[in-house]
Amino acid sequence: MFAGMLSSCGKFLDSESLDKKNTDNFPVTVADADIMLAGIYNGLSRGVSSVESSHFYMSELASDDRFGGGGADNRDMQGLDHLMNTAPDYFLPFWTARYAGIYRANTAIETLHKVTGWANDAQRDQLLGEVYFLRALFYFELSQMFGEVPLLLSSVVANVPRNPADQTYAQIASDLIKAIELMPTTKYNMVISGHASKWAAQALLARVYLFYTGYYKKTDLPLAAGGTVGKAQVIQLLENCIQNSGHDLVGDFRNLWPYTNKETARDYKYVQDNKLAWVGDGNIETVFAIKFGTVVDWGDEYQQGYSNQYNLHFGLRTGNGSESTFPFGQGWGAGPVNSELWKDWAQAEPTDMRRLASIINVETDLEDYTYGADNQMEETGLWQKKYIAVSAYDDKKNFVPSYAILLDKALAEYQLAHTQDLVMIRFSDVLLMHAELKGDATNLNRVRRRAGLKDVSYSLAALKRERRWELAFEGVRYFDLMRWHDAAADLAKQEGVLIKNKGVDVPMKAFGGGYRARYEETGGFWPIPVSQITLSDGVLTQNKGWGTAAAEFTGW
Repeated sequence: MFAGMLSSCGKFLDSESLDKKNTDNFPVTVADADIMLAGIYNGLSRGVSSVESSHFYMSELASDDRFGGGGADNRDMQGLDHLMNTAPDYFLPFWTARYAGIYRANTAIETLHKVTGWANDAQRDQLLGEVYFLRALFYFELSQMFGEVPLLLSSVVANVPRNPADQTYAQIASDLIKAIELMPTTKYNMVISGHASKWAAQALLARVYLFYTGYYKKTDLPLAAGGTVGKAQVIQLLENCIQNSGHDLVGDFRNLWPYTNKETARDYKYVQDNKLAWVGDGNIETVFAIKFGTVVDWGDEYQQGYSNQYNLHFGLRTGNGSESTFPFGQGWGAGPVNSELWKDWAQAEPTDMRRLASIINVETDLEDYTYGADNQMEETGLWQKKYIAVSAYDDKKNFVPSYAILLDKALAEYQLAHTQDLVMIRFSDVLLMHAELKGDATNLNRVRRRAGLKDVSYSLAALKRERRWELAFEGVRYFDLMRWHDAAADLAKQEGVLIKNKGVDVPMKAFGGGYRARYEETGGFWPIPVSQITLSDGVLTQNKGWGTAAAEFTGW
């Protein structure tokens, strides 16, 4: 069943056994424990390094607010937008990365009791809490993408079928409760950036609760040993996070995003006119994020680091992305913004500064933009600004393809220079989840006031709009639509929207029977890699809605 996982497990043990380490003599020291934890975090990063098959990439391109884009030959991007498949093992890199991470977490849970020499109990509990958090996160992402998945809680790899969703979510909830209990009450400014905290575990539990109870139409979240987590408990945990974490909203929403960095700001009028200054990665609003490095290459998972390839994928295609479209840089042209989002936002909140802060309108922002560059497909003239290549000029006014080359000493290579954190949970999301669970506008309006907007009374419709505006392009919209049971109708609205293919005006058309049909056939879940089903001798079964001609995207 888990060919890729078995391979990764072997590599994990081999990679740490240069001096004949094994589970009999490893881990023993705190340094060993740190190595084990680093290996699990490496699995987290590995799951986003194969960008096209990742949880975040899928959720962005499959949502109603973005199209697939790319060039005429980039069927993978366009297939994700249309909820269709392009290869039998399309999601294999993500599947194997997540199960390799689960294996490493299982091994750590089984062996960390052997470690001695901890500075104190809090050091031990923090590390073990991070392990439980990461295992829960891995299973949650797998469950959101594939629905029912095999649940493995031992380092002994077995050929097992998919577990019912109730069982997997019960384990996810139990792991997060364990992580919350273990990790110390450490304020934001004392938490190491990129590491999980008690507050991240509380926030993730709320996200799990909302998705599970919403999508599966349940009242409570089950626990593995029996019992449940109810709404009141989740609200209480979020209130603890809000009141005691040290996390807060950054004063200006625009300062969250790297286009306001100091290297770019010198020559970017929008930043100068609004007196903006980037607060940087690991800021007070970041509850949990994936870090990226500067010592990177195109090597395997044991390279020294990964760059943020989302910024490359979401950059502008060749013909744009240079000085003519400063400060937005070059990439593959994935994820054009649906023009209906631009219109809906302007109609609902015409004074909301977040619209211009989140979306590039090439008609007003990029005077020298070229439509149809490098055979750009599904183009709208709108691009998101949160995760995109951002260029700069050095002190001698030489063009630099990424600000990180100047700011972080990243490689001077436009494909590998991106170091921006991928923020998985922001404090504004914590506030909005609390507002939704409590049915109260207090924290919803706290988010709105930051954007310069007037207070509103609470309603689910108001909450849905606020999440769409505040969290646009941050990997949550698709799953929000799934749990609210809005996906079929909202995804179908993409059909007929005017786009450009290779510079020619065409309406977005239906494939595979259309967006609604594809969603209703699949339930929003994606195909399990065929190689894993084959290797399982039929123990694994495929998700519904896949394996037919209607599910295969063959291109425009």
